[in-house]
Amino acid sequence: MTDTPEPDPIARLTSAALPHVAFDGWSEATFRAAARDAGIDLALARALCPRGALDLACAYHRAGDDAMAARLRAAELGAMRFRDRVALAVRYRLEAADREAVRRGATLFALPSNAAEGARLIWGTADRIWTELGDTAEDLNWYTKRATLSGVYAATVLYWLGDESPGAEATWAFLDRRLAEVMGIAAAKARLREHPLTRPAMQFQDWIASRIRRPLRTDHLPGNLGAFRGGEPR
Repeated sequence: MTDTPEPDPIARLTSAALPHVAFDGWSEATFRAAARDAGIDLALARALCPRGALDLACAYHRAGDDAMAARLRAAELGAMRFRDRVALAVRYRLEAADREAVRRGATLFALPSNAAEGARLIWGTADRIWTELGDTAEDLNWYTKRATLSGVYAATVLYWLGDESPGAEATWAFLDRRLAEVMGIAAAKARLREHPLTRPAMQFQDWIASRIRRPLRTDHLPGNLGAFRGGEPR
């Protein structure tokens, strides 16, 4: 007989919080109720989550990233266009989420004191998607890919929160349009690189971009600009 490993206490707290979030949001009342329902002493819960419900909301978001990543690894992506792989990843990410918990989270992260944390979580989701899809960018493209996808993801989440279409089909159509717009920008830049009048300027821009390196560490996302080839990120 093997012992079943104990669930992570923060995961227990987050799971216990969800039934209360719909009524009390990611609040102190929810945090206290989660500790009670999970059978975790409130003092220990505060040691695990010093910022209370804010830490639980962050843990819930990252758990959604983990669920999305697991589905991506199990999916057959070989025959798909890269754009479709990105769309699938965003779809998996939203399907891993509870709409009311996300709605309440959007309210929480809209507060000025929490806005930076919300932006960091969205960037983290974009970074996770690109990493799971095998992104190998090492220069400025590492940043622009994640910044662009962060904007697409954030816009899609807001659309999804108000979407009442069957199976969220309107959301997936919205996502496809946003990705098509991004691809259009990339195509326009490619044409500028080929045009004799704009080629020198684009070549100079590409040279500058090639000097910027991705961060060696990602625990302080979104990383550090100003790190040039041969140097260390500051």
